[in-house]
Amino acid sequence: MKRVKLFLSILVLSSSTMVLAQVDVQNNGTLFISVGSDILYINGALTNTNSGAITNNGNLYVLRNLTNGQVAMPVGIGRLLLNGSVAQTVGGTQPFRTFNLTTNNAAGIILNANLSVSGAHTFTNGIIATSVTPNYLIYEAGSSYSGAADNRHVNGWVKKNGTTNFTFPVGNGTYLRDAAISNLSASSEFNCKHYVTTPNPTNIAAPILLVDNNEYWDLTRVSGGTVDLTLNWDNSKISFFPYPLGNIRVVHYSGGLWTSRGGSASGNVSTTGTITGTGISNFGLHTFGSTDWFVPLQFLTFRAIRKQNYSQLDWSTAIEMQSDRFDIERSDDALQFKKLGEKNASDASGPYKYSFKDYLPLQGTAWYRIKSIDRNGRHSYSSIFAVSDNTKNDKFYIINNPVSEQIYIATGETYAGTYAYSIINASGQVIQNGDVAANAGGITTIALKALITTGTYVLNMQSKTHRLTQKIMVR
Repeated sequence: MKRVKLFLSILVLSSSTMVLAQVDVQNNGTLFISVGSDILYINGALTNTNSGAITNNGNLYVLRNLTNGQVAMPVGIGRLLLNGSVAQTVGGTQPFRTFNLTTNNAAGIILNANLSVSGAHTFTNGIIATSVTPNYLIYEAGSSYSGAADNRHVNGWVKKNGTTNFTFPVGNGTYLRDAAISNLSASSEFNCKHYVTTPNPTNIAAPILLVDNNEYWDLTRVSGGTVDLTLNWDNSKISFFPYPLGNIRVVHYSGGLWTSRGGSASGNVSTTGTITGTGISNFGLHTFGSTDWFVPLQFLTFRAIRKQNYSQLDWSTAIEMQSDRFDIERSDDALQFKKLGEKNASDASGPYKYSFKDYLPLQGTAWYRIKSIDRNGRHSYSSIFAVSDNTKNDKFYIINNPVSEQIYIATGETYAGTYAYSIINASGQVIQNGDVAANAGGITTIALKALITTGTYVLNMQSKTHRLTQKIMVR
């Protein structure tokens, strides 16, 4: 039975003639795999020099590195199979072109040169990484792929040519975080790569108020027209802030600012969802933004102080759009809170100041907090403030908010002591914790660790007698 039909002039580079030994092949002439049933199995590296010529109409297996110097290499109608058990590289001075491609290497494949697919690509196992040059996994017009997943995708650049809808099989090497283009207005050439840690997420243009700082996609257009761009979030993979679903937008980094490119989101902000921006004509960095805070408002300040026969509560706010009211709550044990009264919200951009007097008897210490409720029923809380008969001049609050590198807490006379603290992200995960000693009448400092990136967190501090819970913005 015929296994392979070859017309070739090759140099076999091997120090052993054992059947199972690694054999590296260098092609300086013509290597022709003629039909689909033909197989050439190379259990070493394959180098196709600039004087070599490869045409693959069958099945070419390569278990080690693949290097190509052939100019204008023909695509053929066959399949290239990269199925080694150690990390493989694709390199050389010229792109390696294949019709079909199968990648099956758990140790990974690195592209130090372009690898072009004109037919179907099957992801079987392993991550494909592209070099920083950059080099690309190229999907030519009419090509497709299947099998992309968390353990098999491209951690790097992917190029797509043509007019058809396409989902870029990109990710961060741990998770598949694809992005899709559709409704192409012209034959186009697009490049795409996924990144983590969004740059300058606080540089925003109205009406955007918040930008996702955990991930973004770089979609560049080499040629062509407009597209619809679909991005997706998956909280099980990369944390996604609980933005109001109807206020999520596709945003694009332009002129140093994250700018809205529209879109309508669907799904669940706590699990998975998608958003599509239509008629995108501005290309570069894209991610998720929100035209609303994912809490009803920002508390600027809150403090409580004991007067002669009542407790005086004062607070101020900013960005009250869609806010309805404030519930004033009190606790005598710092655990169970009861509503004392309410104040109507100003429902404007602010800042606004509010006051409330509690004439109920004070036995020892009372803890107060303000609950903000918006028109959709969403709510958020201020920090917790404690008062007693000797707290007229006391204070316990965060001085700098937003914070950067350090959190500074003003500590009144009665708030001295040792506090257990924790810093919690938007997904409810404790990112940093420990103990801190608070000096009476001074400033207590908590240094932020490097793993705390730009975003919104909650700071909890608690001693045997006092407690502070407050949302912080890290910049």
